[in-house]
Amino acid sequence: MTRQFLFFRIFVVCISAAVLFYTAQGISQQSQAPTRDVVEDAQTPRQVPSKRPEQQKNTHDQSDIFGGASALPSSPIFQNQPDQGRMLGFDFARDPLNAKQPMQPAEEIQKNDIADKPKVMAAQKKLLEQRYNLAPKLDPDIKMTRGKPLAVGPTARLPNGLSWQSLAQMAPDALRKRGVFPYPSLPHPKHAAGGMVFPDAQLEMFPRLERFDVAFDIPEAFLPEFPPAIFLQNRPELGDVSRGEVVSINNFHRLFKDIVTPVQLDGLRLLVTPFPQEEFNPTDDRKTLQPSLGVACLDCHVNGHTTAQFHLNPDDRPQHRRFRLDTTSLRGIFNQQIHGSKRSLRSVEDFTEFEQRTAYFNGDPTHAMKKGMNILDRIEVSHMAQMQNMFDFPPAPKLNSLGRLDPTKASQSELRGENLFFGKAQCAVCHAPPFYLDNKMHDLKVERFLNAPPDGPIKTFTLRGIKESPPYLHDGRLLTLEDTVEFFNLVLGLKLNEQEKKDLVAFMRAL
Repeated sequence: MTRQFLFFRIFVVCISAAVLFYTAQGISQQSQAPTRDVVEDAQTPRQVPSKRPEQQKNTHDQSDIFGGASALPSSPIFQNQPDQGRMLGFDFARDPLNAKQPMQPAEEIQKNDIADKPKVMAAQKKLLEQRYNLAPKLDPDIKMTRGKPLAVGPTARLPNGLSWQSLAQMAPDALRKRGVFPYPSLPHPKHAAGGMVFPDAQLEMFPRLERFDVAFDIPEAFLPEFPPAIFLQNRPELGDVSRGEVVSINNFHRLFKDIVTPVQLDGLRLLVTPFPQEEFNPTDDRKTLQPSLGVACLDCHVNGHTTAQFHLNPDDRPQHRRFRLDTTSLRGIFNQQIHGSKRSLRSVEDFTEFEQRTAYFNGDPTHAMKKGMNILDRIEVSHMAQMQNMFDFPPAPKLNSLGRLDPTKASQSELRGENLFFGKAQCAVCHAPPFYLDNKMHDLKVERFLNAPPDGPIKTFTLRGIKESPPYLHDGRLLTLEDTVEFFNLVLGLKLNEQEKKDLVAFMRAL
């Protein structure tokens, strides 16, 4: 072997090693979550220096002739007609939603909203602190799937001189007349505007979802994990497939290309694709500083679950009659027959189509054309539904295949709680195993205890994996499972003692 050939062999080996090293580095970097949100990056123009003459703003560019009020009438005859031929009221196509007067500039509304935001949130904070003890007490042992500790309640503040036992002895009329029912409805911080509001942990990762007029109100300790775990009913052996990432347009293909079918993967693509929405869109109606492509389905149903984002329900009018609506989990949706708190949509496909067409626009489809219509083909809707139907509940190792406790694995407190659940506490009337729901609507008639109008029937929500979905009830007024037990103890007149309440919570944590 000549010296030149030997050097050549060494050179080839070195080059090959370098290629393998940098290829591995590239693969390793690809496997990491991107540092920038692709959606936000795509809709943000780059600032470039104004070097060319055509980039300069001239007098014509800066004149006020382009506004609607500056337009000359098409005929001088209009001077003698009613209102001089002009529209003096609101013009839906151009005036921002909830403008105070016609032709009000969007910049003025934005400026006022930004100035009012501290007062709006201070009032909401004061309300919450009057109702709840917001200093979280965390369970030292029980945690959610990815390790977040559970907040322990009850958190509701009781009037001086009253205890849970004394409240339970009072008739509904007495509670109403004295105004001491501890769980009135939880309002949106800015009800006139309403709309989706996202928690701070999510805004840190996706600042495009931040609003200039209102902020999230419930402390982070009382919310689900972020990011939440993901379980797939078609691949239960994999356990949590989230790998600690929030699924978005940035990473969905990398995370799921080897796990789900091409049809399901396409459905996931659509679920992480932003569509225009009432408060997140490119028009003057938006509540974000910059025009937005909108929100994706999985912005609210993060990882097929929830981070307790809230909205107003889209199926009541007038505006002040609507109620706050907590985002529900999509886990186990494959086995549910009605969808939405009030809407009773009968399939996941109908739910998906309704959300995108009207719920995104506060139940008003006439707003969709102005803000950005996106009519999904029924095939696309079915792809989205196929992916949603893959989201499963977290494992419940103490339950058998029928959804009941395995006595060899459960604690005595959990077993006592199960007996209460199916007996004295009456929970199983609506929450039947194995999925702990009945696919029906029920009216708790909470107005018996409050000087407030009735909410009417609300769908039964599944209790599987319930410890990972705080806060509770349709508007999130119950911050912990202990609050939930106290609420139903009063509403249903159960007369549970303190040990029974603890046992019932222990059982629900095992679901």
